[in-house]
Amino acid sequence: MKQLIESAFEGKLALDAPEVAHAIEEVIAGLDRGELRAAERGSGADGGWIVNEWILKAILLYLRTSKPEVTRAGDFTFFDRVPLKQWDGSEGVRVVPLAVARRGAFIEKGAILLPSYVNIGARVGEGTMVDTWTTVGSCAQIGKHVHLSGGVGIGGVLEPAQATPVIIEDHVFIGSRCIVVEGVVIEEGAVLGAGVTLTASTKIIDVSGAKPVEYKGRVPRNSVVIPGTTEKEFPAGRFGVPCALIIGKRTEGTDRKTALNAALRNFGVSV
Repeated sequence: MKQLIESAFEGKLALDAPEVAHAIEEVIAGLDRGELRAAERGSGADGGWIVNEWILKAILLYLRTSKPEVTRAGDFTFFDRVPLKQWDGSEGVRVVPLAVARRGAFIEKGAILLPSYVNIGARVGEGTMVDTWTTVGSCAQIGKHVHLSGGVGIGGVLEPAQATPVIIEDHVFIGSRCIVVEGVVIEEGAVLGAGVTLTASTKIIDVSGAKPVEYKGRVPRNSVVIPGTTEKEFPAGRFGVPCALIIGKRTEGTDRKTALNAALRNFGVSV
């Protein structure tokens, strides 16, 4: 499949060739069943995330070749290239009315979808709560036992195909109205207070020690993060620009929910 997708994407094979159409359909079906994923942990010592570029290309080809069709979900009518996921109760996922997931997304057993939106290629882990009016963008990878609070915006990515999607690792808590985009990685156990905005260029500054330590594109494991500002020089003068402040670490504990509550209480983090 990979070879067929790569050749079709480069224009070496016609998109309407039967073998190409079959390969595209198999990729989307594999994503939908959780057998394939847009990004996964590498086997190297650093445990970094690897983007499966050919799968992103397959999604792009699927969107390019699919024709919009009318679909119904109860009393609602849609007109789109990608149908919605259908639920029969055997999936073990709680899906509250007005929660929408497109075909090609995978929701693991035990996840809860309140009225929210999960885009094609995304993956939501076991035991994760996707709270009201949260959006999970295309190909974003959400780990196990994550809480995405109300109104959280997790960015998606399809182009360029080599771009890294947003990664939210296991046991992360994302506070209300947070925005995480442009391939930012939130490492296991981190806590983002309400209103934190993270892009690839946002400064993430650890201010918990004697000297500040700066990160970009990555929130370290178990960090407790709040919104902040930092000064930047412009032609018109110095002004404050948004940043994120690491104010401490969430303690390790066997009961992660207790550890989370303690972190929120100890650091006065708004959720």
